[in-house]
Amino acid sequence: MKKNITALALAAVVFAACNNGAQKSGDQQQDSAVTAGDAMKHETPADENVTEIKPQFTEVDAKVAASLKPVIDHYIHVKNGLAAGNAAETAAGAKAMGEALGKVDQSAMTPEQQKLYAENEEDLKEHAGHISKNEGNIAHQREHFVQMSEDVYELVKGFGSGQALYHDHCPMYDNNKGAMWLSETREIKNPYFGDKMLTCGVVKEVIK
Repeated sequence: MKKNITALALAAVVFAACNNGAQKSGDQQQDSAVTAGDAMKHETPADENVTEIKPQFTEVDAKVAASLKPVIDHYIHVKNGLAAGNAAETAAGAKAMGEALGKVDQSAMTPEQQKLYAENEEDLKEHAGHISKNEGNIAHQREHFVQMSEDVYELVKGFGSGQALYHDHCPMYDNNKGAMWLSETREIKNPYFGDKMLTCGVVKEVIK
C-alpha cells in the first residue's frame, strides 16, 4: 500500500510540473495544458515501471558499431540543443549527423541488419537535413525531431549504442498527441518544450 501511495505521489509531482509549465507557454500550439488525469492516461506513474530491454542483434561487427556511434552521438547533440532552446547548436548537430550517416559501414551487416538500417536511413537523412537548414526555426526543428527520434530508437533497439540510452516520453507535445526521445541520462530534459517545461516527461525504457 505504501509503495502505491509513493508511486501516485511521484506521478502527481511530475504532472503538476508539466501542467504548470504549460500554463506559462500559451504562445505555442503544443503548449496547451492538460489535467493530471489526462496525462496519467498516457504515462506510467513511477520510476519502478521503467523497462530494461536488450538490443535485437546480439552480434554486431565492430566496424558497423563504430560507424553507427557518431550517428547516435550527434542525435544526442541535436536533442541537447533543443532542450537548451539553442536552434543554432541543434542545426550543427543535425548537419554532423547527416555527414555521419553518409559514412555508416554497411559492408559487414547481416541481411537482417541491412534491412533494418535501410528502413530508417533515408528518413534520418531527410530529417537531419530539415533540422540543419532551419537554424532560425526551432519549432520546425522540433517537428522533424519527432520522427528522427522514432528512427534512431529503431536503430538503437536493433544495434545497441555502446551505452545506456533512456526512452523518454512527453505526453503534451503536439496538442497532447505526445512524442518520445532518447537520452543519455536518466534525468528528464525535455527537447520539445525546453526551459518552458524542461522536466516534463517520464522514462519508459532503458536500452542497454
